[in-house]
Amino acid sequence: MGAVKGILAVVGVALVLVGTLWALQGLDIVRWPASSFMLGDTTWTLRGVVAAVVGVVLIWFARRR
Repeated sequence: MGAVKGILAVVGVALVLVGTLWALQGLDIVRWPASSFMLGDTTWTLRGVVAAVVGVVLIWFARRR
């Protein structure tokens, strides 16, 4: 069961990081890469927030006893 929790934690952290990047690109705060189709597109803001929240939930499940 410990391996599954470790995988959940790693996937959760990755989702939080990627989701945060997507949300910031959608809000046009982070302009990297400069030619990204996600810049200034609020659809990616919503998708990023959802991904980050799913990541937090996965981390929470991984840390439960």
